[in-house]
Amino acid sequence: MCDLNDQEELNKYTRRDFAAWVASAGLLTALPGVANAASVTEREVSITTPDGMCDAYFAAPTSGPAPGVLVWPDVFGLRPAFRQMGKRLAESGYSVLVVNPFYRQKKAPTAAQGGQTAIAEVMPLMQALTPAMHLSDGKTFVTWLDAQAEVDKGRKLGTTGYCMGGPIAVRTALVAPGRVGAVGTFHGAAMVTAAPDSPHRLVAQTQARYLIAIAENDDTKDPEAKATLRAAFDSAKLPAEVEVYPAAHGWCPPDTRVFDATQSERAWTRLLATFSTALV
Repeated sequence: MCDLNDQEELNKYTRRDFAAWVASAGLLTALPGVANAASVTEREVSITTPDGMCDAYFAAPTSGPAPGVLVWPDVFGLRPAFRQMGKRLAESGYSVLVVNPFYRQKKAPTAAQGGQTAIAEVMPLMQALTPAMHLSDGKTFVTWLDAQAEVDKGRKLGTTGYCMGGPIAVRTALVAPGRVGAVGTFHGAAMVTAAPDSPHRLVAQTQARYLIAIAENDDTKDPEAKATLRAAFDSAKLPAEVEVYPAAHGWCPPDTRVFDATQSERAWTRLLATFSTALV
């Protein structure tokens, strides 16, 4: 039993309890195992930022330093599904940090039922974030990764973003162009907007290889976005894979109502291929 006067131990207990409840409620699908998976260590971490302490999850191979990867969750935040995804990426040979993007408002878990939480319950958390916060956090977390012994500083970093995390991943590459070598976005939200700081307008200031995986229903709503993104990458002379997947917005995390095992695995395979090429 944890000491209720020890806040960190209490937080760990709460996370374990939430993870157990998610599993028992059948809200989380187990992802396929990694062939020849690396042995990994996992730990909960607290990162000092200009706006407070961010709670996060870090997993890395035990075999030695590996390329770092920063993972930005979707609107449902840091939860068992993203810990599972982070560990799987670590087992594939990367030192992975998965952050709670809503640390300014509350510690994880921030969505009562993970990826099946009513969107109205979590939208205020996302709406409280600003592009300036994205930039500040991206810079802070890249710096934190580079301070870890498990991260190979001689190789580029990667970053991924899901839903609202898509634009944040691009902004991370913007604030650390010399370090971020690959960006993957999956059913990214607001990747093409009329704003002067729209993600598609920022890519020319980055030096990364891109994987842009677009949900079919997002493409239906804005069919011109993919062409705008391709044109932006072509103009910047950046290697990029832009593709519409036959799946609904939110198809990648294994706890959403629209999780698509086949298309999620396809996107995962393309991410590993992108990292293998770019994180050198």
